[in-house]
Amino acid sequence: MSKEFEIVREFEVDASPEEVWEAITNATGAYLWPMDPPEPHIGGRAAFGSTVTAYDPPHRLTVRSEDVGFSVQSVNQLDHTIEARDEGRRAWVRYVHSGIFTDDWDNQYDGAAKHTDFYLHTLREYLTHFAPRPVTFAQLQGPEASQTADAFTAVGRALGLAEDTAAGTRVRAHGPEGQTLDAVLDFRNPCFIGLRTENALIRFFGRNHWGAPVGISVHDFAPDADAKATEAAWQHWLDGVYA
Repeated sequence: MSKEFEIVREFEVDASPEEVWEAITNATGAYLWPMDPPEPHIGGRAAFGSTVTAYDPPHRLTVRSEDVGFSVQSVNQLDHTIEARDEGRRAWVRYVHSGIFTDDWDNQYDGAAKHTDFYLHTLREYLTHFAPRPVTFAQLQGPEASQTADAFTAVGRALGLAEDTAAGTRVRAHGPEGQTLDAVLDFRNPCFIGLRTENALIRFFGRNHWGAPVGISVHDFAPDADAKATEAAWQHWLDGVYA
């Protein structure tokens, strides 16, 4: 049965409103995934067939789609409100994701809400530590064996993280091809792990909690980053976790 949903988050970040605006329009690959920027006017085209319904840089951006392309969702809207704080040195952001789920409502809402928290955290990490450096984006997902209920716990073990290692801890994680990653564990809960290295944000998604494979995305800010090589290395690593 169709039912509306709304996910609302508010946060402040050490970035100007202009820097936040640039991130949500032209640098989405730095914290989410690469998307074409919205056309700069009301009625303009935006990513995934959506339409711009509010456009006031750097204060308001809303995009809406009524042809989402997913069988479990019929309407999707993303709204960003940005205000200056501390004479423009900081920004306050209100993010609202709303729409209509047409099936599997509880599971879809839970997944969207938890992913929202992780994506917005990654946005703040990018703005605080890497903006405006250009990004090279890579993503991949695990094999069918990564869809089991307890599959994501294997990722933490493979990285060499103790169960009680908390977010904010500096770690030496086990990466692909025998690499040791000197990183900050910037996010951790039962569904997601985030590592921040000198040049990258590496994100691990426990999508097995919603019936999908475990995933990894890498937002690499090194000038010589190679997306295909990064994807291949982490794919081999992730496949090995579930071999």
